[in-house]
Amino acid sequence: MPDTCDVVVLLSGTGSNLQALINSVEPENSPVKIRAVISNREDAYGLQRAKDAGIDTHVLDHTAFEGREAFDAALIEVIDTFNPQLVVLAGFMRILSANFVRHYQGRLLNIHPSLLPKYKGLHTHQRALEAGDSEHGCSVHFVTEELDGGPLVVQAVIAIESDDSPHSLAQRVHTQEHLIYPLAVRWFAEGRLSLDEQGALLDGQLLAASGHLIRT
Repeated sequence: MPDTCDVVVLLSGTGSNLQALINSVEPENSPVKIRAVISNREDAYGLQRAKDAGIDTHVLDHTAFEGREAFDAALIEVIDTFNPQLVVLAGFMRILSANFVRHYQGRLLNIHPSLLPKYKGLHTHQRALEAGDSEHGCSVHFVTEELDGGPLVVQAVIAIESDDSPHSLAQRVHTQEHLIYPLAVRWFAEGRLSLDEQGALLDGQLLAASGHLIRT
């Protein structure tokens, strides 16, 4: 059995990307071990998904803290009890402090529902349609202090259809998220993916600014 990479997942909502990660982990031969799932919302359905899979869960309510720095310091304490090699943001609806990001530099991944650097922030599907784009998709990236701005690892590109709505586009992008996020996590767990001063590296080679592109 390969050496395992211990992973902690942070989420705030339904946890569909967590479920994709859970489904991708084969107990006998996967290098990925999801040690814990942590949420800032006790009603997040992703916690139930974790419990169903026998994964430790923890709730840390951000409203109980005076400010972002205090919450993030407490969050670091909880995460570090599991000593993870990788922290995965899977719909964690919090802007992270610089101290938090620096603490996990090079071992913090996020997924965003656009082809970054386009459409950082919210309402990405609506914005892509309003702009008249022909393509849309999702991006996995290392997290840096710039919001949705870290080096790209992998992007999935889909064509925008003439009859697409924000809802239909979101559904098709979600399908791609559930493919590329487990892929990026596995690359990291296998020691193939890393971050240095130049950017994201895959198999020792610097990835292009757009990351590894997958077109469907």
